[in-house]
Amino acid sequence: MRGCVIHGAGDLRVEELPVPRPGPDEALVAVRYGGVCGSDLHYWRHGGVGDFRLREPMLLGHEVVGTVVAYSPGTPGPGVGTPVAVHPATPCGVCPECVDGRRNVCRDTRYLGSAARFPHVQGGFASRIAVPASQLRALPPGLAPRRAALAEPLAVALHAVGRAGDLTGRHVLVTGAGPIGCLVVAAARAAGAARVTVSDLLPAALEYARAAGADVLVRADDPDDAGWPAEVDAAIEASGVAAGLDACLRLVRRGGVVVQLGMLPPGRSPFAGNLVVSREIELRGAFRFDGEFDAALDLLAAEPAFDALVGAVVPVRDAESAFELAADRSRSCKVLLDFGADPAL
Repeated sequence: MRGCVIHGAGDLRVEELPVPRPGPDEALVAVRYGGVCGSDLHYWRHGGVGDFRLREPMLLGHEVVGTVVAYSPGTPGPGVGTPVAVHPATPCGVCPECVDGRRNVCRDTRYLGSAARFPHVQGGFASRIAVPASQLRALPPGLAPRRAALAEPLAVALHAVGRAGDLTGRHVLVTGAGPIGCLVVAAARAAGAARVTVSDLLPAALEYARAAGADVLVRADDPDDAGWPAEVDAAIEASGVAAGLDACLRLVRRGGVVVQLGMLPPGRSPFAGNLVVSREIELRGAFRFDGEFDAALDLLAAEPAFDALVGAVVPVRDAESAFELAADRSRSCKVLLDFGADPAL
């Protein structure tokens, strides 16, 4: 079978790999689509994400959907042939965070395609993957696999919106109109936000945000843009740059909430800390998700408009071209790898 393996910065290879056998309590899934995530791009460009550095070759990918092929003996799960999405996280279940109901920040979790631990957790960008059967979610009726590939990033967005509190009737600022930022727009809308303003450097990215439901589009590099609000009730930083966090802190109202979702560069990042004090702003982090994955699938099934955020579908044999396209936000939003016609099987 074919798999997308990262060996180091700039060294992405489509390799011939053995088809895995499902181990105890595992399922074998034929992957159809895999979404190229920002973290995949970081591994490709820089050899790591934040403080997580590559120390061995690793299959990339954690946004995958496919079809159940087989199970290990006695393992329950959706029937063979069922279209499924794969929840990428396997929390330990026993650490203080898991016991406290915050499995998304489990200190010993396993996450598909992550170098956070060693040996690394191999990812889902392969024609066949073996995963714990408990991670499979049957697709809701009517949800096509292509749209279902957005479930993982949408779950990230739903978690971030949940961290912002009740957004009913609120004005929300989202900094960054990449795939996650656009999905935050859609999630904020679903949570009842009355108005959503989005900032980004690129006009093309802002148009994707409009398709996701944004009311006002603002050029992040133009402080005189008439679209900048005087203040907002809540802000979600999805760009992963210090300037985005600065904008959120300066524009959120006194006593408002800022959620840092974008992963900032490693090391120290300057921020307007005095505003946090003098305005009693609540600055909250948002990391991954847990039960929001199931909510994401339901929302995707109910809303065909999400299809507009899939900018391109590229055969796995052209994986490097797909990564180049995903890295160019002037040409795409979410890019999917297509494993469905792999001639190696």
